[in-house]
Amino acid sequence: MSWFESFVLGLVQGLTEFLPISSSAHLRLTAAFAGWHDPGAAFTAITQIGTEAAVIIYFRKDIGRIISTWARSLANRELRHDHDAQMGWLVIVGSIPIGVLGITLKDAIEGPFRDLRLIATTLIVMGVVLGIADRLAARDETGGRHRAAKQRKSLTDLSVKDGLVYGVCQAMALIPGVSRSGATISGGLLMGYTRESAARYSFLLAIPAVLASGVFELKDAGEGHVAWGPTVFATLIAFVVGYAVIAWFMKFISQKSFMPFVVYRILLGIALFALVAAGTLAPHAGETAG
Repeated sequence: MSWFESFVLGLVQGLTEFLPISSSAHLRLTAAFAGWHDPGAAFTAITQIGTEAAVIIYFRKDIGRIISTWARSLANRELRHDHDAQMGWLVIVGSIPIGVLGITLKDAIEGPFRDLRLIATTLIVMGVVLGIADRLAARDETGGRHRAAKQRKSLTDLSVKDGLVYGVCQAMALIPGVSRSGATISGGLLMGYTRESAARYSFLLAIPAVLASGVFELKDAGEGHVAWGPTVFATLIAFVVGYAVIAWFMKFISQKSFMPFVVYRILLGIALFALVAAGTLAPHAGETAG
């Protein structure tokens, strides 16, 4: 991998990690369209450490408060009913599904799941799911001609059951094209949470899983065509760009709907199917490119 490739892929990772459009799919597609070698699951996991570092810094006050209260609640019973202490446990509980499935499906994640036809399918299907969830949220927020607006849930209403559902949704993102934020936010909206609450918990929930995955894949860094230097460079680029995207996205969802992302996902999926069907792009393009 050249330094230019690592710069572009780091940029793509930072731009797409927090948007509900799937960063892993875009890394895979960028390489395929450019005629580059597929960067692989290890490169993707490691560069995600950069974007998660951006999450940690952006939400540092929330994270510091949650960790502190959770740790103190282990010895202080009175703190166990505190929302921040409960959030600590809920993040742990919600991280279990992706941890189990990530280890179980490791070979599929690095192989069959990277087929461009599967990515096109998940882009479209999850785009439709996100669209439905967004419409339901909009209906609750605005009400209608014959119904009053409905109060949606915030993170103070988060239960163990909901935390597990969030976790299962996050685990779906092991398939490129699903999108970690897209799946968890969709799950949150369908469970009745506000857009901001769903996005905030999605970002917090991703921290343990992404960091663990990145550290686990460090052993494979530097193997094959992806050297250590370009990987670290791409991770730094992803961090800088990712921080800016988080700040923009949190403001965006407080005022706008997710429909632009829904339309983009569906159009990209259709275009990808068309290119594969026409023979312009092979389903496994990039996997043997030099």
